[in-house]
Amino acid sequence: MKSVNKWAFVLCMASTATMTGVQAQTDPIRIGLPVPLTGPYGADAKDQVRNAEIAVKEFNDAGGLNGRKVELLVRDDKLNPGEAATRALELIEKDKVNFIVGGLSAATQLATNNITKQRKILYISISQSDTINEASDYSRYTFHEALNPYMTTQAVGKYVFKKGMRIAFITADYAYGHEMARGFRRVAEEVGAEVVGEVKHPLGTSDYSIFLPRLQALKPDVLVFNNLGRDNYISIKQATDFGMKKSTIFATPVLMYTSRLAGGPKVYDGVIGGTSYYWGIQDNTPSAKKLNDLYKAANKGTYPSDYGAMAYSAVKSLLTAVTNAGTVDTEKVVDALAALKYDTYKGEQYYRPCDHQSVQSVFIIQSKDTNAGNPDDVFSVLKTVPASESMLRTCAELGHK
Repeated sequence: MKSVNKWAFVLCMASTATMTGVQAQTDPIRIGLPVPLTGPYGADAKDQVRNAEIAVKEFNDAGGLNGRKVELLVRDDKLNPGEAATRALELIEKDKVNFIVGGLSAATQLATNNITKQRKILYISISQSDTINEASDYSRYTFHEALNPYMTTQAVGKYVFKKGMRIAFITADYAYGHEMARGFRRVAEEVGAEVVGEVKHPLGTSDYSIFLPRLQALKPDVLVFNNLGRDNYISIKQATDFGMKKSTIFATPVLMYTSRLAGGPKVYDGVIGGTSYYWGIQDNTPSAKKLNDLYKAANKGTYPSDYGAMAYSAVKSLLTAVTNAGTVDTEKVVDALAALKYDTYKGEQYYRPCDHQSVQSVFIIQSKDTNAGNPDDVFSVLKTVPASESMLRTCAELGHK
């Protein structure tokens, strides 16, 4: 009897192990998406969610990974680094996500990345940051789908700044603003322009009147707004109302579609900036046309925003890597993503080996004062800066061996 019982126990355990293996192969593939749904970047974060959902639907409608479908777990990081770290930890330990994509702030993405690299979870950031590429913050599991401030300021600064120009900054006092200001200072030095001053403001500032007389007194040829979202259009509106646009070129490193729609044509008239994506490139870019059509079908005829489109690209490229790897095993998916050349929405991209920065084009755009009957036709594309590693800081400068 003891012998029979022993074999019954072994068979039972083998059966349980087999069932667990089958269950693991049929569990949904879980992707965490922490973004700032509340706060000054809420409109862009919500569009990141909408675009990520489109990429997930495409994958699931195509059959998933051998029948395994994707589940998107959206979390609000509230634009707070501590909250971002908590949500990332919760996604990993409680929700058992396979991967994390997200971020709309340099500070929150660094907090998320700190958690994911400790736990060896693949993370794709969709927010601009220079720091995340540096050796001290980068890990094998870190990918950066977004442009970074060095790329953005190189493109915009070299288009706008000219030798002898006087440049002033109004800068959001956190990592994004600081990194943009640093990049523009470098460009100014390279082209022979002079940075004559900078004022910094807290996130969520509603009254810029205390800053504007100081900026006007500097008599700048170019005023650069190193801020995003609601901060961007409120500061530009108040500077316009103050009369500064009459004698000063207004520029911003990232000219966001959602901010332009919120601020309106008069506020943004003539403002020059950079972007990773504008829906108007669809005439010459088949992948842009495809994304626009998918988005319009799901969102009542509107178009995806720039940061929203990045979320689509990050999730779609991740799931392409999962398909290529034939598994959700982290190490194999990391290798597949690192080797990927992809065109998800704007032309060919790839991740540079040393820091997993996505090498991609930058568009220089200018806001229109009219939309010729189409409320979404808000920008002119002045120049396309092609994808090139020459637009990046060198691997050695970032501390990579």
